[in-house]
Amino acid sequence: MSIDIQHISKQFGNFQALSDVSLNIGSGELVALLGPSGCGKTTLLRIIAGLESADTGQILFGGQDTTDVHVRQRGVGFVFQHYALFRHMTVFDNVAFGLRVKPRKERPDEAHIQARVHELLQMVQLDWLAGRYPSQLSGGQRQRIALARALAVAPKVLLLDEPFGALDAKVRKELRRWLRRLHEELNVTSIFVTHDQEEALEVADRVVVMNKGRIEQQGTPQEVWEHPASPFVYGFLGDVNLFHGRASGGQMQVGDWQLAAPDAPHAADAEALAFVRPADLAVSADAPGASGLPARLDRALVIGPLARLELSALEPRGQILEAHLPVAEWQALGLKEGDAVRISPRRARVFVNMADDPAAMI
Repeated sequence: MSIDIQHISKQFGNFQALSDVSLNIGSGELVALLGPSGCGKTTLLRIIAGLESADTGQILFGGQDTTDVHVRQRGVGFVFQHYALFRHMTVFDNVAFGLRVKPRKERPDEAHIQARVHELLQMVQLDWLAGRYPSQLSGGQRQRIALARALAVAPKVLLLDEPFGALDAKVRKELRRWLRRLHEELNVTSIFVTHDQEEALEVADRVVVMNKGRIEQQGTPQEVWEHPASPFVYGFLGDVNLFHGRASGGQMQVGDWQLAAPDAPHAADAEALAFVRPADLAVSADAPGASGLPARLDRALVIGPLARLELSALEPRGQILEAHLPVAEWQALGLKEGDAVRISPRRARVFVNMADDPAAMI
């Protein structure tokens, strides 16, 4: 079931939650809505579900306008962050609930319900817990039961709102892998909301990055990671070091660095930003005639094959930077905390301020 979101806007009082959002989701696609709190991602999910109404715009399922269709008639399965299981019901009865409350003409007989519930519990690998109550389950088990309950009514679309947000890091990682495998098996069109960059990049077919009620960028996980379209996307997706400088003639000057700024070939002394990921920041011992920006090594943390370095830039003074080096490279440097070092980018992405250079991208 494809989903077409056309020019959706939503305002709560003076707060503009969504501003003219349009998005096409293909049948069987798993899409992540990613962004910080307040960016509009949950509001958009609830409008798709029919739990909220848009001020303007349309929602189409399979080409059919469902904008004014009641949530019960949309064929949507919804999984909430905090499970929303019925505490007084067993696991079996929770999963069976959606089938048992169908209108009489659509309601399957009890034998079909029994078979369907056991099939779903086996799918989420919890059939052995059918007689227990939610209070007797772990957080990860409750979330899998919540997902089984959403799937019981064979939804056309599966919507998940921060589905793993209430779980600890290890359980989240396990459930992310499990959800990816389950989606490949079921192939139901799915949208999940998250503020966790790693979660979105690991699970989704396509990532939609949202900010201030608008879509900043959309693409495959690899596309948005390797080619961020704006400073916001670059800063939001993973750790990053930010440098300020000036751009002229397609080049940006930061200290004695000169970085390529191909998006602004006509810039003339324009304000510019350079983003460098920790793995792309080279570190060397300070020595007479050494190139790069001067810095001080404040802390080195070696975990497995990676050394994570925390550095203080001397120009501008006090800026905290992070570099990631392979352990062998770190050991070969022979540095200790407090040493003077030089830093330079192996790779950087430059954005030039639009106000200073109308031809540049920001």
